This record gives sequence, structure tokens and C-alpha cells, in this order.
Amino acid sequence: MTEEIMSAVNGQVFAVWFLIGAALVFWMQAGFAMVEAGFTRAKNTGNIIMKNLMDFCIGTCVFIPIGFGLLLGEDLFGFIGKPGFDIFTSYSSFDWSNFVFNLVFCATTATIVSGAMAERTKFLSYCIYSAVISAVIYPIEAHWIWGGGWLSQLGFHDFAGSCAIHMVGGLSALIGAKILGPRIGKFSKDKAGRITKVNAFPGHNIPLGALGVFILWLGWYGFNGAAATSVEQLGSIFVTTTIAPAVATVVCMIFTWIKYGKPDVSMCLNASLAGLVAITAPCDVTDATGAIIIGAVAGVLVVFGVWLLDYVLHIDDPVGAVAVHFMNGVWGTIATGLFATTSAPGNDALVGLFYGGGADLLIKQILGVVTVCAWTAVTITIAFLIIKATVGLRVTEEEEIVGLDAKEHGLTSAYAGFSIMDISNTMIMEVNEHTQLGAESYEAATPVQRAAAVPVVKEPSVGATGMYKVVIIAKLSRYDVLRKAMNDLGVTGMTVTQVMGCGVQKGAGEMYRGAEVDATLLPKVKVEVVIGNIDVDEVIETAKRTLYTGHIGDGKIFVYSVDKVVKIRTGEEDLEALKDVE
Repeated sequence: MTEEIMSAVNGQVFAVWFLIGAALVFWMQAGFAMVEAGFTRAKNTGNIIMKNLMDFCIGTCVFIPIGFGLLLGEDLFGFIGKPGFDIFTSYSSFDWSNFVFNLVFCATTATIVSGAMAERTKFLSYCIYSAVISAVIYPIEAHWIWGGGWLSQLGFHDFAGSCAIHMVGGLSALIGAKILGPRIGKFSKDKAGRITKVNAFPGHNIPLGALGVFILWLGWYGFNGAAATSVEQLGSIFVTTTIAPAVATVVCMIFTWIKYGKPDVSMCLNASLAGLVAITAPCDVTDATGAIIIGAVAGVLVVFGVWLLDYVLHIDDPVGAVAVHFMNGVWGTIATGLFATTSAPGNDALVGLFYGGGADLLIKQILGVVTVCAWTAVTITIAFLIIKATVGLRVTEEEEIVGLDAKEHGLTSAYAGFSIMDISNTMIMEVNEHTQLGAESYEAATPVQRAAAVPVVKEPSVGATGMYKVVIIAKLSRYDVLRKAMNDLGVTGMTVTQVMGCGVQKGAGEMYRGAEVDATLLPKVKVEVVIGNIDVDEVIETAKRTLYTGHIGDGKIFVYSVDKVVKIRTGEEDLEALKDVE
């Protein structure tokens, strides 16, 4: 009787823990949102928060009628679960806990893709492919592994999702980022179109990214441990889930310290997640030694992955999602076939190659990786190409430069009260290929239209000589074109300041909670250059040409003559002061 009571109590306790684990996994959505937002630019923060919110909400909407049945329905030919509507027709006997548990895992797969495609993806397109992943792609391959499908029948082991979730999400992110293309300014090219430089885009808020990593690490104890069936097994899972990311982070710190001269903060944050991803599949069947080795490899692999995408594949991944989730998802799944041991509580069958079990389990793990990758690659590529051909996958150049917060959501800034300017890819002076952006519209315009769009104050007479200070006020979205044009003229340096233009722009009012927001302050950029050996009229004409879009308020140009040099001798120092005279 006592044993029966204790068994019943244990059953209830683990049932409650199962749901607590599901809640921890849901909380990981906040972690993903913070990591992605912190590792990207401030002008896209609202868009990123919205995407991480909606992938769970949209995922829930499609998982109810489609995904849950395909994942856990009656097995059909080892390939898919039988679709059903038990949640509507037999709610009193429905498996509520299992539904919630699998739903939060499904949402995790979709949110991984968001990071690699951040800052240049249409919000509508994101909503569509997020729904496709949650409704079809993830549930079917997860059925193979967890729903009684052919891989589970074969003996493939992925306890918590290195393969089913992280590898699938990471591979989808890789393919999506490749099809989408890099962010503007990520790669510098020569005249032949060859990439000559990889430009860094520092995350705007590393503390926010670090908070996200800690949230994810906490949630991972539920991610890996929720399905444990005994206290001993749960304790062992907690141990391996702690060791692997800790070792990965230390190894990454040492490796980047040696390679780059200083320990890399953001890379170490990625390494913590890489270690967690790698230990997810074998967390229940490996021991401390295995966890240490798995974590150590993950710490180096994540650095290699970031380098590979930037310098070899030339694929832009703003948050390192591919290196963290895809590469370490593959590594963790294969590592199960290497480090599984019966010394782990609850494991009395699986033995890896390094523990005397031969290559049988390793072969099964590799087969699982290959087949799940093939399924994911084919289905997500079809989804992306259809979206690209219909509604479009990428935002316009102007939308990307201004920021998705403003252009996609009508949100002036996710940080109200702070003046935000993107300096990551717009402040580099370099030799550029000659460009004619805006020239056609400018040539077609009449002199009156040109003067109205870009008025010039105190324009000097033709043929004037001497030194001049030219101040140009322009729209933020036109700065990159202006910079290149000035650079081509021979201007090698300029002072750039963010300013706000005060006025009401017709048609620019946005809605917030149903109320219109008056666009009285518009972001502008002020460019100041001092020229002496370049024709000032040519500078003015080039500026007018590049700023012109056919609208009043395209920009303004102020020209000052610097014609007096005052030399002052004080002690042993010579000082030259320039006196500006209008």
C-alpha cells in the first residue's frame, strides 16, 4: 500500500513538473526576444519583439487544427500522425498537458529562424513562414522522432530536441538568410563585385542580449528536464545541462582571447547557448565527462560557425543563429552516438561508440541528421521561394535603412525619448563604384522643381575660388547615396550629426492604440564638409542630384566661405583659427 501511495504521489509530482517545464520553455520566448533585440540595431527592436510574440501566437493558431495531429496523431506509415480534432470533439478526455508541452517546443523552432533573417524581412512574410514551420515542417519531422514515426522505431535518440528543434530551426535560418541576402553594408565589394571586407554590425544593447541568455539558460532546465521520469534522472539532466554550456563558454572565452587578442563578449554569450543546444539531445544518456567534451567542442564550433558564414559563405546572420542552433544541433545529435552511457540514470540500453557500444547508435544518429536535414531543406526552400515570388520576402532599401520599427509598424522608436541613429554601416568612407542613383529623376526635373526640393542658401557664383564649408541637411534614408557621391568626387572626410527636423509631414501620421501620432519631429542627418581643391559648384550640384526625390523637403544646402586665416603665436605653439564668414 505504501509503495502504491508513493508511486501515485510521484506520478502527480512529475505531472506537475511536466507542466512547470512547459511554462519554462514558454518563458524562453522572452529570452530569444531579448537576445535577438540586443544583438541587432535599435531601429528594429519593436519589429523583433513583435515577431517573437507572434511566432508563438500564430504557432498556437495553426498547431491546434493541424500541427498537433501531424505530430502526435495515430501513426500513418511511420511518416505522419493522423490529423484529428479531439481538442474540439473529445475535450473531456483530451491530453491537455501533452498539447501544451509540444506547443511550446514547436514555437521555439519557429523563433530560431527570426534571428538569422532579422532587420530586412517583411513582417507579413515572417508571419507566413512561421505558420508553415509550426503547421507542417516541424510537426512531421518531430513525429518521426517523438510521435512513433520511423526514426523512433529505428532507435534514433533525441531526448529534448538538438535535432528536432534546433537543427531544424537553424537550417531553416541558414536557407532563409541565403535567399534573403545580407543587410545593406554588411559586405564591402570591389568594382568586380568581389567581397573585400566583412563589416561588423555591433548589437545595440549587449546587456539586453545577456539577460536573454540567462533567461534561456534558466528555461533550458525545463526544456531538457521536463520529460524526466525520476528524481535521479532529473538530477543527472540538470548536471549535464549545467556543465556543457559552462565549459563551452570558458573554452570560447579562451579561444577568442587567443585568436582576437581579447575575450569576445557577444561570442561568449553565443557559446553558452551553443553548449545548451549541443547537450539537449544526449542530456539524459551522457555523464559529466561526456558533457564536458560536448561543451568544449561547442565552444569552438560556434566561433568557427560565425567565421564560416561571414568569410566563406558570405551569409549574414545578425545573431549567430546558424552557428548556435544548426551546427551545434548537428553536433549534439551525433554526440549522442559517441557519449551515451548506461551510467546515466534511466538509461539501460543506449551505449555510444566511446563507451564500448560500437557504431550502431552513431550510424542511426547520422541517418537521422541527414534525413531530417533533407526534409527541412526541401520544404523550407519551397516555402521561402513561394513567399518571395508572391508577397515578397525582403523590405525595400529605404525601409531597411530607416528601420523596420518605423516602416513596418509605425513605431517612431522602441526607446521613446531617446535619439537613435544607426552608425553601423553608414559612417565608412571608401572608394566606391560610380553610381547614378537618383540622376534620372533629377535630370527630368525643371530648375524650379530642383530648387524647391533642395534649396541652396548663399550659393557662390560660378568659378568662385577659395575654401568653403558646405552643410547639407538630408533625409536619413539618402545619406548612404550622398556619402558615396561625395566620396567619388574626392571628399575623404565629413562630419555627420543626427538632427531632428521640426514640422508636420503630410500623410506620415501613424496610429498607436487607435490614435494618430503627429509626425512633428522627423529624423534628419547633417553632413558638414570643408573643401579647398574641389569645385564647390560641383559639390553643390552632386548633393542636389543625390538628395532629389521630387518632394519638397528633400534637403537643404548651406555654403559658407572660409576666406580668412588668423595665425596666432602663443609661446612655442602655432594655432590657426578659421573664421567663418557667410
